Amino acid sequence: MGGSVAAVSSNETYSFTKPNRGSVTLLTGLGVAGDVHAGATVKHRSRMRKDPSQPNLRQVHLIHEELFDEVREAGFEVAAGELGENVTTRGIDLLALPTGTLLRLGGEAVVEFTGLRNPCAQIDTFRQGLMKQVVGRDQDGKVRVRSGIMSVVVAGGVVRPGDPVEVELPDGPHLPLEIV
Repeated sequence: MGGSVAAVSSNETYSFTKPNRGSVTLLTGLGVAGDVHAGATVKHRSRMRKDPSQPNLRQVHLIHEELFDEVREAGFEVAAGELGENVTTRGIDLLALPTGTLLRLGGEAVVEFTGLRNPCAQIDTFRQGLMKQVVGRDQDGKVRVRSGIMSVVVAGGVVRPGDPVEVELPDGPHLPLEIV
């Protein structure tokens, strides 16, 4: 099971969107070099107010590019980096993968899934009504969050658009992704 990197994005300041880059460097245990959310401890502002010593389980944010195709059909134009993700993938249903999944990005970098991105009101500030497109209910009535996957860096390296993405599932029972 594999796909490719469609885009990479980072921002050194707090902002909802992140500009696309020619490459990003993932740092083991920290995240994207130069990105405001990089660090061993939590960097999300609301989480820092609660407890700044929490481990950073949100070092790298990933979204599958196919989500942008889906929301476009509903009338929303969204491009890579605009929802704050660091890595946009193509060809892999990230949301169907379990907690603990490893993604190999390019030749060296590896991230491990920690959970789902907690969608926030900024999504509707960015595009009014978009929140309903990324948070909904499945056929069984269960809430389905589609605003991206959070991960930690287990092996650093440079990641570029066009790089291959390989999936390695964890051993044992597969636990569904929960909001982190």
